[in-house]
Amino acid sequence: MIQRIQTVYLLITEILVGLLYLLPFAEISAKNNVAYRADMQGIYLEGTPNSDLIQRHWPIFLCWVAIMILMFAAIFLYKNRKLQLRLLNISLLTLLCFGGLILFELRSGAQRLSGQFSLTVYMVIPIFAILLIFLAVKAIKRDDLLIKSIDRIR
Repeated sequence: MIQRIQTVYLLITEILVGLLYLLPFAEISAKNNVAYRADMQGIYLEGTPNSDLIQRHWPIFLCWVAIMILMFAAIFLYKNRKLQLRLLNISLLTLLCFGGLILFELRSGAQRLSGQFSLTVYMVIPIFAILLIFLAVKAIKRDDLLIKSIDRIR
């Protein structure tokens, strides 16, 4: 059913991961005291009205789109719990790849700009998303066990 607790977990996860599109996830400070901002689209020069794009983040963006599609599909597959669990496992792996891609892109961007990167507080969002997916998987398995026990009673 769509009003189950796992749907709430998945909806919160969808919203949190969707917010990552709007929020910067790192700042890069170069050696010449120039600040750069890294978000979903790429690395931008900070403080200019027309922020100059330094490096594009296509792999991060595509991974984000895959996560959003998987989570959206998992919300509406409540009748097929087996497929829902499979999609959630795939989205867990995709979230882990997403975090790794972010770190890789930031490291390469910082090396390219001869600077250091520092993660913002918004980088805890993928960690919260992973925890919420684990809670949703646990709730789906609990529902599956409940339905199997009811079928056994019949």
